[in-house]
Amino acid sequence: MPTVSVVKGPRSRGTVFRALDLLGENLKDIVRDVARVLIKVNLISTKTYETGVTTDPLVVDALICRFKELHGEVAVVEADATSTDADKAYRVTGLDKVCKQNNVKFVNLSKEKERVKLQIPNPEVLRSIEVPKILLDSAIISAAKMKTHEETAVTLGMKNMFGLLPEKQKSKFHSLGISKVIVDINAVLRPKLTVIDGFYALEGPGPIRGYPVKMNLIIAGRDPVATDAATCRIMGIDPYEVYHIRRAYEKGFGEIDSTKIDVVGEKIENVKRKFRRK
Repeated sequence: MPTVSVVKGPRSRGTVFRALDLLGENLKDIVRDVARVLIKVNLISTKTYETGVTTDPLVVDALICRFKELHGEVAVVEADATSTDADKAYRVTGLDKVCKQNNVKFVNLSKEKERVKLQIPNPEVLRSIEVPKILLDSAIISAAKMKTHEETAVTLGMKNMFGLLPEKQKSKFHSLGISKVIVDINAVLRPKLTVIDGFYALEGPGPIRGYPVKMNLIIAGRDPVATDAATCRIMGIDPYEVYHIRRAYEKGFGEIDSTKIDVVGEKIENVKRKFRRK
């Protein structure tokens, strides 16, 4: 039974650390036999964390601190989005200060020259994807944001993996059906750990134009489907109605059934809030 931790607390390293500790699993397992740890943030915009749009630098700082204790090489990664330059967003959102203070690199995946083609088994729409080679021998931590999304209902841990694609112009993936593309990406690139930043979340017509909601929550789990499903329930959204989460469950990527997910820390009922979608 996968464990998902739900912690309500002040915006602090301690709240993030508690969410990790509650998983009750040895985090060393995540970094065993990998060349590096890559913390995948959400920098879809230059908007700062309190808008609910981009990953909070404090969350990233806590993850860097914890994983630097376990592995010698940690980096923060993101790729350019259609409307946003990742390097600019890295500076404007304050992530640059966190990386410099912790002496870790920021890698713009769109600028990585060495790439490999991955074949998608039993694909939804993509037979293969081309991604930076650095991803293959790394433990990927999905440091996602708790947000609604106009096309995919939510953008949480699994949707955050979409940003690993190095192409700046991602409209072609949207035209194929972005929810199906998310499933295909997670078939071959699955996070070792998902940490969802809900200190400030976003509701409404996300992922950029919505309305910030101060939730003071961190949700974490090793199972990406279970972590996203639990977060959906906190947001008042049925995960079975979110295509990429349901389909990932059907394909065996993780658990969606609430009776088969061990939620520790806060009870979902005690922190639940119905997120508006428009």
